[in-house]
Amino acid sequence: MRTLKNLFFVLLAVFVVGCTGKDEHQHAEAGTTYTCPMHPQIVEDEPGSCPVCGMDLVPVQKQKTEAKTASSYTCPMHPQIVEDKPGSCPICGMDLVPVQNQKNGPKTESIMLSDNQIQLGNITTRPARMGQVGSNTVLTGRLVVDQTQADLISSRAAGRIERLYVKETGQPIRKGQPLYDLYSETLLTLEQEYLLALDQVKAFPGEQQFASILNAAKRKLQLSGLTNAQINRIGRTRRFDTRITFVAPTSGTVTEISAAEGMYVAEGSPLYRLSRFGSIWAEAELYAQEANQLKVGTQVEVTVPGATSPIKTRISFINPEFRQNSQVVVARVALPNPQGRLIPGTQATITLPAAANQALTLPLDAVIRDSKGAHVWVQRGKNTFASRMVTLGKESANQVAINSGLTEKDTVVVTGAYLLYSEYVLKKGSDPMAGHNH
Repeated sequence: MRTLKNLFFVLLAVFVVGCTGKDEHQHAEAGTTYTCPMHPQIVEDEPGSCPVCGMDLVPVQKQKTEAKTASSYTCPMHPQIVEDKPGSCPICGMDLVPVQNQKNGPKTESIMLSDNQIQLGNITTRPARMGQVGSNTVLTGRLVVDQTQADLISSRAAGRIERLYVKETGQPIRKGQPLYDLYSETLLTLEQEYLLALDQVKAFPGEQQFASILNAAKRKLQLSGLTNAQINRIGRTRRFDTRITFVAPTSGTVTEISAAEGMYVAEGSPLYRLSRFGSIWAEAELYAQEANQLKVGTQVEVTVPGATSPIKTRISFINPEFRQNSQVVVARVALPNPQGRLIPGTQATITLPAAANQALTLPLDAVIRDSKGAHVWVQRGKNTFASRMVTLGKESANQVAINSGLTEKDTVVVTGAYLLYSEYVLKKGSDPMAGHNH
């Protein structure tokens, strides 16, 4: 009897041990995972060492709810980096830290900030409004002499240059200033004809025929470049001027000298070139397709190094033919230069305004762009903001057109948009644009 009783207790003990082993086996299955304290992305099912730093892995109890709620990973220093898997930040190299996704309720893409956060983040808003956006065309040109303000002084008769009064370029001269002395046998002959005609008129004062001959002789001297004072002096002194002094017909600055003392010149040979710089041209070369977009009268802005502000003017001329040995045409604008500060040869930038199109516009800083597209932050209530996907249009230097996604009733964050984006990622643990279809 005692033997049966002892056998009963033995079987009972075996049964209890078996159940306990089974329970422990079930706990082992649900069991514990092992991770590295320094690298939480390392998760193993069994004890061991961290493959990164070599530290012993520590046990962490599995939570069954984690199977239903996955974590995203972000960088503490760059919250715009959001990944689905552990890893390193592509910017600074720090290990990404897990951020628990919030799936226990309806997902919202809005964020609420305190008054202090809005002030520190310099977050300002303004209504979306209609404006003009376009891309300006910038042409490189240079300043050149206004050819309507340039004069060429040539020899009026064949002869020898006895003296040059102006021998250097860049000198300003005034009208009537002596330029050169010329010895010319042709002019001596004309002087002799004039004196003979003058004697005939004195001998026959009543004869109209001799008066006409005198006027013709005087006119020849005038057309040869002599002044009335020089002609009257010849008639008064009754002496030939073997060296006729020629004077400047107009005022200007000497930009070119083609003569030298002792040089024989033919009638019409160029001697001096004078220019006036009260106005100046800016020229730019255009390809044919660019020239077709312009017309005379188009308003442009010319920027010259050293000028305090761009000069607004209009296209005054477009060459109807290609420049020689090229496939470009020349567009020209006239610039006032009363003080002579604009110097020919200076590089200039000519800006052609683009065609203006009305559209909803925002500052460039208000739009956040990433691989998923572009979005802005719209104010929904007091200190509450939500991200919204937008489609962009044309851009200018500081404005961008919004083709879709906004209306004029929307109030948009125009400064501090990237701070809002970073705050959202830190608080929500996800990209605000992750759920949008693109």
